[in-house]
Amino acid sequence: MPEYVNWLRHASPYINAHRDCTFVVMLPGDGVEHPNFGNIVHDLVLLHSLGVRLVLVHGSRPQIEARLESRGLTPHYHHGMRITDAATLECVIDAVGQLRIAIEARLSMDMASSPMQGSRLRVASGNLVTARPIGVLEGVDYHHTGEVRRVDRKGINRLLDERSIVLLSPLGYSPTGEIFNLACEDVATRAAIDLGADKLLLFGADLGLIDEHGRLVRELRPQQVPAHLQRLGSNYQAELLDAAAEACRGGVARSHIVSYAEDGALLTELFTRDGGGTLVAQEQFEVVREAAIEDVGGLLDLISPLEEQGILVRRSREVLEREIEQFSVVEREGMIIACAALYQIADSDAGELACLAVNPEYRHGGRGDELLERIETRARAQGLKTLFVLTTRTAHWFRERGFVPSSVDRLPSARASLYNYQRNSKIFEKAL
Repeated sequence: MPEYVNWLRHASPYINAHRDCTFVVMLPGDGVEHPNFGNIVHDLVLLHSLGVRLVLVHGSRPQIEARLESRGLTPHYHHGMRITDAATLECVIDAVGQLRIAIEARLSMDMASSPMQGSRLRVASGNLVTARPIGVLEGVDYHHTGEVRRVDRKGINRLLDERSIVLLSPLGYSPTGEIFNLACEDVATRAAIDLGADKLLLFGADLGLIDEHGRLVRELRPQQVPAHLQRLGSNYQAELLDAAAEACRGGVARSHIVSYAEDGALLTELFTRDGGGTLVAQEQFEVVREAAIEDVGGLLDLISPLEEQGILVRRSREVLEREIEQFSVVEREGMIIACAALYQIADSDAGELACLAVNPEYRHGGRGDELLERIETRARAQGLKTLFVLTTRTAHWFRERGFVPSSVDRLPSARASLYNYQRNSKIFEKAL
């Protein structure tokens, strides 16, 4: 029970922030077939009940492949895009139509065990995507394979205003009545951009973007994406990453890649500070800045446990308020996760680095180094020549970063007179 209460308290800011926001969610055909699909549907209904405006885009690739195989037809691709001739188009229409009905039925069936039990959930779909043909590229005729021309923004927003979940299939229609087979990633990306969505959420088989060492990449800027695309080559992870970056470049604030195989991956990504997938965003997810008076509460939450352990010297709220301009902080999603202070020592060209603290959950991400660099930059800007630090527990950390052992005798007199011999802190210094 305490874990549940703690999670809910930490999730509450996100619940409030997501209300009335527009999320476009893309679920590929593989995700619809996965055993975790029922849990994803339940989570989508939960988001809807919390006031999120949802546009759900589904894929259909494995379902189309199955129908082609059952009819003895061979699938054809060029540069990763399906060539949709007349026979293939029949399979596409069959697969997409059955999938759309199945998803609508699943959304209705799960209502009994959802947060909106007793309410009627409306799912709306229709000719909301206008498409055009790819045409002939490099001598290859793509026939009925198309690309999104426009999304009916007004129509979709009207349905969202009426509290419907809008379901978009990977089919588009031309003004002359033709039907085109579309990539669900293209539909989702264009829908997110044209609707000015707050988020684009892309489901894939993996937790998110996996780097060359097999580790999850949690955050990326769009300008960092090309290097990863070059490494990935032509695979589905690259398609998702490219779609996420394109949406951000088109004005979508944040794109997320999460796993359709991981139960609760969507909720973890949306309602926890670190998420569980990969975030692609234009703005900085984490920022190093100078502290403001509004940060005093966050600073107290950060340093109080360390003060209790005797690692840091105690500072009251009044002291922090008075000395707040000396602090630099690392802020992550509205939470202060690290801090450090610079005090200029009177009648000298030296300063003291003090109160360097990092939240235990974030101690292996280089935040301490970022803050040290920030403090050193500030010290040089103030014309200081030497930086002192007094520590009882982290001497090795400072020595690894260029600090050398010093003594009380080396401290400027204004600071030496305040040295606490009972605390017996080790003294280090670094020339700037």
